[in-house]
Amino acid sequence: MSASRETRKNNVIEVLNKARSMELYAIHQYMNQHYNLDDKDYGELAANMKLIAIDEMRHAENFAERIKELGGEPTSAMEGKVTKGQAVKDIYPFDMETEDGTIDAYNQFSKTCHENGDIVSARLIERIIEEEQAHQTYFENIAGHIADLGDTYLSKIAGTPSSTGPSKGFVIKAAE
Repeated sequence: MSASRETRKNNVIEVLNKARSMELYAIHQYMNQHYNLDDKDYGELAANMKLIAIDEMRHAENFAERIKELGGEPTSAMEGKVTKGQAVKDIYPFDMETEDGTIDAYNQFSKTCHENGDIVSARLIERIIEEEQAHQTYFENIAGHIADLGDTYLSKIAGTPSSTGPSKGFVIKAAE
């Protein structure tokens, strides 16, 4: 006998909330790294970290919206504690591992959604996996440059602009 519709829906809400808590952690971790990179005058690296954090914000919001559509309550808890004060050379391997764990978890979450008959949530997770893989590739590339070129690479980045330009945040949208 298969699980009831309510049980299947709750199984999906549970994995969506786990994914949301992972996104909330990533937002805080990446923004902390953004501030530190910007403070050390690695503008280009800081700007890209901020943009990745904004991607994670969108993911967290997408998960919350889907959870609400299913009748659940989105979590506000972060999965894990932010690691602060990282050396620049440690940030990117750390983030590669974070994204790798996220991709693995999200593949399992997608499977759970499929098993519980929710293709909409599965597709949402699969779309987000593609973006997480792009983040992982970026982190891997930067980690490789730092490992291969060290201070030569970082000196090329030092002093670059950290501005990401205007965001499509609440204030700009309200002004349009």
